[in-house]
Amino acid sequence: MVKPATGDCTHAPRFRVKDAKARREGRAATRTDKPNREQEMPKYRVVTPKGASFTVAGSDYSYEREALDPIDAEIIEAPANEAEFIAAAKNADAIYAKGIPITKSIIDALESCKVITLGSVGVDSVDVKAATARGIPVTNIPDTFIEEVADHAMMLLLAGFRRLVEQDRMVRSGRWAEGRPALLKIPRLMGQTLGFISFGRVARAVAKRAAPFGLRMMAYDPFIQETLMYDHGVIPATLNEVLSQSDFVSMHAPARPEVHHMLTEKHFRQMKKGSIFINTGRGATVDEESLIKALQEGWIAHAALDVLEKEPPSHNNPILSMENVTLTAHVASASARFDEARKRRVGYELSLVLQGMWPVSCVNPSVLQSTALRRWQPVSMDRGPNS
Repeated sequence: MVKPATGDCTHAPRFRVKDAKARREGRAATRTDKPNREQEMPKYRVVTPKGASFTVAGSDYSYEREALDPIDAEIIEAPANEAEFIAAAKNADAIYAKGIPITKSIIDALESCKVITLGSVGVDSVDVKAATARGIPVTNIPDTFIEEVADHAMMLLLAGFRRLVEQDRMVRSGRWAEGRPALLKIPRLMGQTLGFISFGRVARAVAKRAAPFGLRMMAYDPFIQETLMYDHGVIPATLNEVLSQSDFVSMHAPARPEVHHMLTEKHFRQMKKGSIFINTGRGATVDEESLIKALQEGWIAHAALDVLEKEPPSHNNPILSMENVTLTAHVASASARFDEARKRRVGYELSLVLQGMWPVSCVNPSVLQSTALRRWQPVSMDRGPNS
């Protein structure tokens, strides 16, 4: 039996496993032993950019294939440039998006595509609007590594608040005596206010971690019911209230066109002078020049960032030389289970759609009703990049 992705699809259907290994070997034998006959083709073709993976380039896709082999679906790597990818993906049954932008040009050239699947929470590498216009579902994995990102956000909050990097440098450079005086300027954590911008799954998980520290919490998210915020001990607020009242502002907005540069100079000017800005969402949601100015001018005290507007940053990015910035390399989701979990989920989403069923997480769910896909979920579809 092909099991649903661990912890994510409790009610998911199970599929009968065929002898996939024998079928693959049979296809290989056909290609080798019968060169004059038409090669046996897989039932479904999943096209993906060559050599593009979050962690291991050139992997054998073994995790994805756990769900794809039983339905005779084969992952085919195509050149990672737009023109050649279009040629290779024209007749694909599905696109496994990674490595290169899946642009409107690519999407408009697809003739048989049933789904575009990403192995990430963010969907900014796919032109979702173009896919929606073509009636193609786009899937992501918003609930596979929530705990890791929440852990990382809480780590950045604490490291920034207690000036961990600064304290480490003092000890290593023989400035032991300077450590305590530096922290005498820092207030007690208990009773401080943590404000969330966007209150999706990760922010909710951060709230659970922050509550035992005695933090007062508030959140701005016009797309989330206020009762859900109260359930997490969080006070609903306007954006201005979050910015002006919070000692920590934690950014969780997804990378979507409507939130590009959501925070600009005027927003950082509203924040407390001693506040800390944390971002584990997407760098493009913040006008980085304005953030740099806020740090230089002392409008805010510190920034703790896992994401930047341009990644990796250029060597002359002022953020790299700032002592009031804590940085990590867009690694918040990484853990020992990261690669395995997300790849299995990708394979599972692909297998569902290729067999004519709704995916678990669709970022453009309006297209589902107009497709021939059938709904199997017994629960509401509270899914998407900001749910």
